[in-house]
Amino acid sequence: MFKILKNSGTCIIALFLLFFVSACSTSTMAGLEAFQSSDGSYGFFYPTGWTRIAVSGGPEVVFHDVINSDETLSLVVSDVDDGIDLESLGGPKVVGERLITEVFAADGEGRKADLLEASKRDEGGNTFYDIEYLIHLPDRDRHELATVVIDHGSLFTLAASTNENRWPKVKGLFERVITSFTFLYG
Repeated sequence: MFKILKNSGTCIIALFLLFFVSACSTSTMAGLEAFQSSDGSYGFFYPTGWTRIAVSGGPEVVFHDVINSDETLSLVVSDVDDGIDLESLGGPKVVGERLITEVFAADGEGRKADLLEASKRDEGGNTFYDIEYLIHLPDRDRHELATVVIDHGSLFTLAASTNENRWPKVKGLFERVITSFTFLYG
């Protein structure tokens, strides 16, 4: 739909964001700000008032709420073998269960996770799996929404997380955030 080249100027990027935001209803994107990768290949919206933090050796992008610092948004980018697409890894539930065993509950430190929901959506020529978890930590429960997509040899996992007691207040916001992830090249 939109074509932005890696070396395009900030004017083209600003125009993309203007068109993208105006294409969405005002109420849908209210309370969100745009983020774009440094190479211009992907973008998403994050909650207004959140700040980006640097994490070495961790996710590529991390934001957290300044007021509720326990609320986070992170993007992990991992390499995958050529020719691998998301559906070849399994359906949404299979991938969701795999994330539980390999990421959320893999450390053996009393963490457990329950897969609450997993669904597939197709957007912009890409298949996304949207996955919802309840993560049990020794001292509290956390609720997490994630979207997973493979593109150009990379697996992207954008996840928004909060304490379970805040979940009812941020559910709609987190849904808008994870479904806003998009690729910016044609």
